[in-house]
Amino acid sequence: MTAQPLPALPRSTVWEVPFDRVTLDEAVERVEALIRRGVPSYVITANLNYVMLHAQESDVPTITEEADLILADGQPIVWRSQLGDQPLPERVAGSEMIYKLAQVASHHRWGIYFLGGEQGVAESCAKRLKRDYPGMVISGIESPPFRQLSPEEQTAQDRRIRESKAQILLVAFGQPKGERWIHQHYKRLGVPVSIQLGASFDFVAGTARRAPKVWQKVGAEWAYRMCSDPQRLVPRYASNAAFLASALVKDWKRKVESWGMGIEANERDSQSQR
Repeated sequence: MTAQPLPALPRSTVWEVPFDRVTLDEAVERVEALIRRGVPSYVITANLNYVMLHAQESDVPTITEEADLILADGQPIVWRSQLGDQPLPERVAGSEMIYKLAQVASHHRWGIYFLGGEQGVAESCAKRLKRDYPGMVISGIESPPFRQLSPEEQTAQDRRIRESKAQILLVAFGQPKGERWIHQHYKRLGVPVSIQLGASFDFVAGTARRAPKVWQKVGAEWAYRMCSDPQRLVPRYASNAAFLASALVKDWKRKVESWGMGIEANERDSQSQR
Protein backbone atom coordinates (compact mmCIF):
# COMPACT_ATOMS: atom_id res chain seq x y z
CA MET A 1 0.00 0.00 0.00
CA THR A 2 1.40 3.39 -1.06
CA ALA A 3 1.65 6.01 1.68
CA GLN A 4 -0.58 9.00 1.16
CA PRO A 5 1.17 12.34 0.60
CA LEU A 6 0.98 14.86 3.40
CA PRO A 7 -1.10 18.01 2.96
CA ALA A 8 0.88 20.73 1.20
CA LEU A 9 2.32 23.50 3.34
CA PRO A 10 1.99 27.16 2.31
CA ARG A 11 5.12 28.36 0.57
CA SER A 12 6.85 31.63 -0.25
CA THR A 13 9.45 32.02 -2.98
CA VAL A 14 12.49 34.12 -2.14
CA TRP A 15 15.18 34.60 -4.77
CA GLU A 16 13.80 31.68 -6.78
CA VAL A 17 13.86 29.25 -3.81
CA PRO A 18 10.52 28.01 -2.42
CA PHE A 19 10.37 28.06 1.38
CA ASP A 20 7.74 26.47 3.60
CA ARG A 21 6.04 29.11 5.75
CA VAL A 22 6.49 27.42 9.11
CA THR A 23 7.84 28.23 12.55
CA LEU A 24 10.46 26.07 14.22
CA ASP A 25 7.80 24.17 16.17
CA GLU A 26 5.72 23.65 13.01
CA ALA A 27 8.80 22.40 11.17
CA VAL A 28 9.44 19.81 13.89
CA GLU A 29 5.78 18.76 13.74
CA ARG A 30 6.17 18.24 10.00
CA VAL A 31 9.26 16.10 10.58
CA GLU A 32 7.23 14.00 13.03
CA ALA A 33 4.55 13.55 10.37
CA LEU A 34 7.17 12.52 7.80
CA ILE A 35 8.59 9.95 10.21
CA ARG A 36 5.15 8.49 10.88
CA ARG A 37 4.49 8.32 7.15
CA GLY A 38 7.55 6.08 6.88
CA VAL A 39 8.59 6.99 3.33
CA PRO A 40 12.21 8.13 2.80
CA SER A 41 12.31 11.93 2.58
CA TYR A 42 14.68 14.79 3.27
CA VAL A 43 14.66 18.30 4.68
CA ILE A 44 16.71 21.28 3.51
CA THR A 45 17.77 24.04 5.90
CA ALA A 46 18.59 26.74 3.36
CA ASN A 47 20.68 29.75 4.30
CA LEU A 48 21.89 32.55 2.01
CA ASN A 49 24.77 30.38 0.81
CA TYR A 50 22.31 27.69 -0.28
CA VAL A 51 20.21 30.29 -2.11
CA MET A 52 23.35 31.41 -3.94
CA LEU A 53 24.23 27.82 -4.86
CA HIS A 54 20.63 27.29 -6.03
CA ALA A 55 21.19 30.10 -8.53
CA GLN A 56 24.68 29.03 -9.61
CA GLU A 57 24.86 25.22 -9.52
CA SER A 58 22.79 23.42 -12.17
CA ASP A 59 21.91 20.39 -10.01
CA VAL A 60 20.82 22.24 -6.86
CA PRO A 61 17.35 23.30 -8.11
CA THR A 62 16.45 19.63 -8.60
CA ILE A 63 17.60 18.84 -5.07
CA THR A 64 15.44 21.70 -3.79
CA GLU A 65 12.43 20.66 -5.85
CA GLU A 66 12.42 17.09 -4.51
CA ALA A 67 12.77 18.05 -0.82
CA ASP A 68 9.78 17.41 1.44
CA LEU A 69 10.48 20.43 3.64
CA ILE A 70 12.50 23.58 2.86
CA LEU A 71 13.34 25.83 5.80
CA ALA A 72 14.67 29.39 5.84
CA ASP A 73 17.86 29.20 7.89
CA GLY A 74 18.92 32.78 7.21
CA GLN A 75 17.66 36.11 8.51
CA PRO A 76 18.16 37.94 5.17
CA ILE A 77 15.78 35.41 3.59
CA VAL A 78 13.11 36.13 6.19
CA TRP A 79 13.56 39.89 5.82
CA ARG A 80 13.29 39.69 2.04
CA SER A 81 10.09 37.62 2.31
CA GLN A 82 8.53 40.35 4.44
CA LEU A 83 8.60 42.71 1.45
CA GLY A 84 6.01 40.51 -0.24
CA ASP A 85 2.49 39.48 0.68
CA GLN A 86 3.51 36.01 1.94
CA PRO A 87 6.15 36.61 4.62
CA LEU A 88 7.96 33.78 6.35
CA PRO A 89 7.07 33.70 10.07
CA GLU A 90 10.63 33.31 11.37
CA ARG A 91 14.07 31.94 10.76
CA VAL A 92 14.24 28.18 11.35
CA ALA A 93 17.86 27.51 12.26
CA GLY A 94 19.24 24.00 11.97
CA SER A 95 21.40 24.68 15.01
CA GLU A 96 18.22 25.12 17.08
CA MET A 97 16.25 22.44 15.30
CA ILE A 98 18.72 19.71 16.26
CA TYR A 99 17.75 20.10 19.94
CA LYS A 100 14.05 19.99 19.12
CA LEU A 101 14.56 16.84 17.07
CA ALA A 102 16.46 15.21 19.93
CA GLN A 103 13.62 16.14 22.29
CA VAL A 104 10.99 14.63 19.97
CA ALA A 105 13.13 11.53 19.44
CA SER A 106 13.48 11.18 23.21
CA HIS A 107 9.71 11.34 23.68
CA HIS A 108 9.02 8.70 21.03
CA ARG A 109 12.23 6.71 21.63
CA TRP A 110 13.19 7.22 18.00
CA GLY A 111 16.69 6.55 16.78
CA ILE A 112 19.03 9.16 15.27
CA TYR A 113 22.04 8.31 13.11
CA PHE A 114 24.85 10.90 13.28
CA LEU A 115 26.93 11.03 10.10
CA GLY A 116 29.78 13.40 9.30
CA GLY A 117 31.89 16.06 10.95
CA GLU A 118 35.49 15.96 12.12
CA GLN A 119 36.64 12.82 13.90
CA GLY A 120 35.05 12.67 17.34
CA VAL A 121 32.63 15.57 16.81
CA ALA A 122 29.63 13.43 15.86
CA GLU A 123 30.26 11.22 18.89
CA SER A 124 30.44 14.18 21.27
CA CYS A 125 27.31 15.68 19.71
CA ALA A 126 25.35 12.42 20.01
CA LYS A 127 26.42 11.81 23.62
CA ARG A 128 25.53 15.34 24.75
CA LEU A 129 22.08 15.10 23.19
CA LYS A 130 21.62 11.66 24.74
CA ARG A 131 22.58 13.09 28.12
CA ASP A 132 20.05 15.92 27.81
CA TYR A 133 17.32 13.80 26.19
CA PRO A 134 17.75 10.29 27.70
CA GLY A 135 14.97 8.62 25.71
CA MET A 136 16.69 9.41 22.42
CA VAL A 137 18.25 6.36 20.80
CA ILE A 138 21.69 6.69 19.19
CA SER A 139 21.28 4.46 16.15
CA GLY A 140 24.76 5.08 14.83
CA ILE A 141 27.74 7.44 14.88
CA GLU A 142 30.08 7.76 11.94
CA SER A 143 32.69 10.28 10.78
CA PRO A 144 33.72 9.04 7.34
CA PRO A 145 36.88 10.30 5.61
CA PHE A 146 36.68 13.57 3.64
CA ARG A 147 36.75 11.86 0.27
CA GLN A 148 34.41 9.87 -1.91
CA LEU A 149 34.04 6.36 -0.54
CA SER A 150 34.95 3.38 -2.66
CA PRO A 151 32.02 1.26 -3.92
CA GLU A 152 32.79 -1.32 -1.24
CA GLU A 153 32.95 1.31 1.51
CA GLN A 154 29.70 2.89 0.32
CA THR A 155 27.94 -0.46 0.28
CA ALA A 156 29.10 -1.13 3.85
CA GLN A 157 27.96 2.32 4.98
CA ASP A 158 24.57 1.85 3.33
CA ARG A 159 24.17 -1.45 5.16
CA ARG A 160 25.06 0.08 8.53
CA ILE A 161 22.53 2.88 8.11
CA ARG A 162 19.74 0.59 6.86
CA GLU A 163 20.31 -1.96 9.63
CA SER A 164 20.34 0.77 12.29
CA LYS A 165 16.57 1.28 11.75
CA ALA A 166 17.07 4.99 12.47
CA GLN A 167 14.09 7.30 12.07
CA ILE A 168 16.29 10.37 11.53
CA LEU A 169 19.62 10.65 9.69
CA LEU A 170 21.56 13.81 10.55
CA VAL A 171 24.31 14.63 8.06
CA ALA A 172 27.16 17.11 8.55
CA PHE A 173 29.07 17.11 5.27
CA GLY A 174 29.01 20.82 4.55
CA GLN A 175 27.09 22.64 1.85
CA PRO A 176 26.20 21.62 -0.81
CA LYS A 177 28.02 18.30 -0.37
CA GLY A 178 25.57 17.18 2.31
CA GLU A 179 22.47 17.99 0.28
CA ARG A 180 23.93 16.28 -2.78
CA TRP A 181 24.84 13.19 -0.77
CA ILE A 182 21.37 12.93 0.75
CA HIS A 183 19.68 13.41 -2.63
CA GLN A 184 21.82 10.64 -4.11
CA HIS A 185 21.36 8.12 -1.30
CA TYR A 186 18.19 8.77 0.71
CA LYS A 187 15.79 6.51 -1.17
CA ARG A 188 17.87 3.37 -0.87
CA LEU A 189 18.84 4.04 2.75
CA GLY A 190 15.20 3.86 3.82
CA VAL A 191 15.46 6.40 6.67
CA PRO A 192 12.19 8.35 6.98
CA VAL A 193 13.88 11.76 7.38
CA SER A 194 17.39 12.90 6.41
CA ILE A 195 18.68 16.40 7.14
CA GLN A 196 21.97 18.16 6.38
CA LEU A 197 22.68 20.31 9.44
CA GLY A 198 26.04 21.88 8.67
CA ALA A 199 27.86 23.14 11.75
CA SER A 200 25.21 21.97 14.21
CA PHE A 201 27.31 18.99 15.31
CA ASP A 202 30.12 21.38 16.26
CA PHE A 203 27.78 23.70 18.14
CA VAL A 204 26.32 20.86 20.22
CA ALA A 205 29.71 19.24 20.79
CA GLY A 206 31.22 22.56 21.87
CA THR A 207 33.92 22.62 19.21
CA ALA A 208 32.38 25.80 17.76
CA ARG A 209 30.33 28.58 19.33
CA ARG A 210 27.13 30.13 18.03
CA ALA A 211 26.89 33.88 17.92
CA PRO A 212 25.21 35.59 20.89
CA LYS A 213 21.46 36.10 20.53
CA VAL A 214 21.81 39.80 19.80
CA TRP A 215 24.05 39.02 16.80
CA GLN A 216 21.50 36.49 15.57
CA LYS A 217 18.58 38.92 15.88
CA VAL A 218 20.25 41.60 13.76
CA GLY A 219 21.25 39.06 11.11
CA ALA A 220 24.97 39.29 11.89
CA GLU A 221 25.65 35.69 12.96
CA TRP A 222 27.66 35.30 9.76
CA ALA A 223 30.07 38.03 10.93
CA TYR A 224 30.60 36.32 14.27
CA ARG A 225 31.28 32.98 12.61
CA MET A 226 33.56 34.57 10.02
CA CYS A 227 35.75 36.07 12.77
CA SER A 228 36.00 32.64 14.42
CA ASP A 229 37.28 30.93 11.25
CA PRO A 230 38.38 33.64 8.79
CA GLN A 231 40.55 31.47 6.53
CA ARG A 232 37.64 29.18 5.65
CA LEU A 233 34.66 31.51 5.94
CA VAL A 234 35.84 34.88 4.61
CA PRO A 235 35.81 33.70 0.94
CA ARG A 236 32.40 32.08 1.41
CA TYR A 237 30.78 35.09 3.06
CA ALA A 238 32.34 37.45 0.53
CA SER A 239 30.63 35.42 -2.21
CA ASN A 240 27.37 35.46 -0.24
CA ALA A 241 27.58 39.25 0.19
CA ALA A 242 28.20 39.76 -3.54
CA PHE A 243 25.24 37.52 -4.36
CA LEU A 244 23.01 39.35 -1.88
CA ALA A 245 23.95 42.73 -3.35
CA SER A 246 23.26 41.47 -6.86
CA ALA A 247 19.92 39.95 -5.82
CA LEU A 248 18.83 43.19 -4.15
CA VAL A 249 19.75 45.21 -7.24
CA LYS A 250 17.67 42.85 -9.39
CA ASP A 251 14.78 43.17 -6.92
CA TRP A 252 14.96 46.95 -7.17
CA LYS A 253 15.08 46.90 -10.97
CA ARG A 254 12.01 44.66 -11.11
CA LYS A 255 10.20 46.97 -8.71
CA VAL A 256 11.06 50.04 -10.76
CA GLU A 257 9.98 48.30 -13.96
CA SER A 258 6.67 47.37 -12.32
CA TRP A 259 6.11 51.10 -11.93
CA GLY A 260 6.74 51.56 -15.68
CA MET A 261 9.99 53.39 -14.99
CA GLY A 262 12.60 50.78 -15.92
CA ILE A 263 15.06 50.93 -18.80
CA GLU A 264 13.22 48.24 -20.75
CA ALA A 265 9.89 50.01 -20.22
CA ASN A 266 11.37 53.30 -21.43
CA GLU A 267 12.79 51.61 -24.53
CA ARG A 268 9.38 50.11 -25.31
CA ASP A 269 7.77 53.54 -24.91
CA SER A 270 10.34 55.09 -27.21
CA GLN A 271 9.78 52.47 -29.89
CA SER A 272 6.02 52.84 -29.68
CA GLN A 273 6.34 56.57 -30.27
CA ARG A 274 8.35 56.17 -33.47
